[in-house]
Amino acid sequence: MRDSFLPFAPPDIGNDEIAAVVETLRSGWMTTGPKTAAFEKSFAETVGAEAALALNSGTAALHLALLAHGIGAGDEVVVPVMTFSSDAHVVEHVGARPAFVDVDPTTLNLASSDGRWCMPVHLYGGPCTVGGKIAVEDAAHAIPARIDGITIGGRGNLTAFSFYATKNLTTGEGGMLTGPGELVERARAWSLHGMSRDAWRRYDGTGSWRYDVDRAGFKYNITDLASAIGLVQLKRLPDLYTRRRAIAGRYTEALSSFPELELPNEQPGTQHAWHIYAIRLHLDRMKIDRDQFIEELRVRNIGTSVHFIPIHLLSYYRDKYGLRTEDFPVATREFERLVSIPIYPQMTDRDVDDVIVAVDDVITRHRR
Repeated sequence: MRDSFLPFAPPDIGNDEIAAVVETLRSGWMTTGPKTAAFEKSFAETVGAEAALALNSGTAALHLALLAHGIGAGDEVVVPVMTFSSDAHVVEHVGARPAFVDVDPTTLNLASSDGRWCMPVHLYGGPCTVGGKIAVEDAAHAIPARIDGITIGGRGNLTAFSFYATKNLTTGEGGMLTGPGELVERARAWSLHGMSRDAWRRYDGTGSWRYDVDRAGFKYNITDLASAIGLVQLKRLPDLYTRRRAIAGRYTEALSSFPELELPNEQPGTQHAWHIYAIRLHLDRMKIDRDQFIEELRVRNIGTSVHFIPIHLLSYYRDKYGLRTEDFPVATREFERLVSIPIYPQMTDRDVDDVIVAVDDVITRHRR
């Protein structure tokens, strides 16, 4: 057993990111400025998007995407229940109604589109291939996932990314909205108090102190400090992803022989981002439940998590919309057997082996 605890998902920040922050601090420009403009440009090029808007969170990107489409009172947006609650929150924030649906039992992604606005979620980094009337793709887990060779974020839809501390590309807190230039510019108009475009330039020597406010906008801008980290992370992304993919391969090779487990996989025509490696327990083959399995890994110094508590089990949405567990049998069943195990680039081969050994030991001791 390990001598020290293996955390579930620490951020991967190195000397280059630290140096970029120090350089930005010394430049005298801490808030939204030239680093952010450069980050937007580089990110758009990386995913193949027409335009990009850097923001202070992935949730902000989701919210502004709905506003850019003019979605509001009287509209419904289809949201899969197996996702984080922010997907539902932003629908309510614009005055629309979230229409909750169950998920595909294999991918846990949105299974189909029925003609209404929908919000596909690329859960765990596994691409959701559902088309239709897409309001925004939730790609919080999905850089650099692909569908048919096209990178998520560059498929022509508004797409929201998260750069939270645990994500494949991190700025601590932050997000990005990509998509068609016209729609991204509509979102930009909402992103900084409703101020006229490039209002930040009033401080850089090329702009004017004059600006206009044409709507009651939001304080959603990202800082140059965060963008400086993001620029470095973008350069490192190929190596970071290669390591994630290698760890996923090690897990799959080592754990595929256990009939007590169902493992994640890449669907045909897709490239998985491997943000989360979520195993599913065949509980009928175990003498312990999911929560006990997690505790058994914890005492073996292995950190884990569960992604996610389905929205229909959260009290706010359950009570407001009268959601019942029987209405979402797939999400309800799969939630009870989900466990996310560590997968991040700075894990050593020994760390990966420790996770495999711990999972092996728990199953061996507690199988039926």
